[in-house]
Amino acid sequence: MALFAIGDLHLSLGSEKPMDVFGGEWINYVEKIKAGFKVVDSEDVCILCGDISWGMSLEESLADFQFIDALPGKKIILKGNHDYWWNTVTKIKGFFQTHNIETIDILHNNCFYYNDTAICGTRGWMPDSKYTAEQNKKISDREAIRLRASLQAAKSESEKICFFHYPPRYRNTICQDIVSLMNEYDVKSCYYGHLHGDGHRLDVATRGLVDGIVYELISADFLNFVPHKIVE
Repeated sequence: MALFAIGDLHLSLGSEKPMDVFGGEWINYVEKIKAGFKVVDSEDVCILCGDISWGMSLEESLADFQFIDALPGKKIILKGNHDYWWNTVTKIKGFFQTHNIETIDILHNNCFYYNDTAICGTRGWMPDSKYTAEQNKKISDREAIRLRASLQAAKSESEKICFFHYPPRYRNTICQDIVSLMNEYDVKSCYYGHLHGDGHRLDVATRGLVDGIVYELISADFLNFVPHKIVE
């Protein structure tokens, strides 16, 4: 039994937005995902860190969820910035139940356990120039509330690992609310996606130990579409 993570599958089996058009490592990426998941056994757990499906609705994303459901292991998903299909947890779970999707659960204002380790997280946020300072703060505050709810759901004595879609640190930018919460709850490691292409470079992506927290980038194309093993 092992815990894995990967982000940014960007599946498009029920919509017309395949990532193959970007060329490079994205060519035949669906087959690469299927091959990459051979490292995952049926008893393992894999966290999918957002940007899961390009579908604009749950119905349009159905083929993508069925593909994920057929992959080995239990999957725990969290929201990415391109997951336009995202709905209330109740509606998503109801949709999964209706369509016999049995291996996917949702990380949203809650936590899960892998042995004695608490799996916590939220989408996260980084300031976006498309929004005003007030709008950026509102979104960041909301994500901090969701992360606190997730961390509070864990037992105080548990080791906690955080998973995000957005990087808590990026180049010279830091989402202070998110990082402060990880420090408050003694989180020692976190995993995030979102970054592609030039964003994979070490001078852009934060990786390794920074101020007591280990950061790891787990975008699918960065991992060559093979889930990253975190712990046995």
